Amino acid sequence: MTLTIWVDDWQMQCCGEPFAPGDVVSWALMEVDPEDYFDLVGGERAEGIDFREEHHGREEGVQPVPLEVASVVEVHCRYGVPPGATDRVNCPVPGTTVLVPVEAADGWAEPRPDVSFAGYLVAARRVVDR
Repeated sequence: MTLTIWVDDWQMQCCGEPFAPGDVVSWALMEVDPEDYFDLVGGERAEGIDFREEHHGREEGVQPVPLEVASVVEVHCRYGVPPGATDRVNCPVPGTTVLVPVEAADGWAEPRPDVSFAGYLVAARRVVDR
């Protein structure tokens, strides 16, 4: 079964190891609330996210899971202060998502006009001992 895993740009930039399709990685997987990703990737795609990768999950007692990476897609979107917001916090602007399939991930992305890099959607399969 293929899982869809969200990987934050900042997690990779902080302490992530580059990966590519075909690589076997060992990641701490955390449960997600799809609603947290609706504005970022759209409702249908957010519903398909199974986990998020957490580099600091081991500190929370989460055991790493061995996975074989099947595909990697960069997620870019525009950020802005939502209309009517009382604070000045930038949030993903719904409907501005740009998805870019890539051959490898290292936490950095080629700049794209009018959007900012947010992270990766990674399709992966659990590796089972044979």
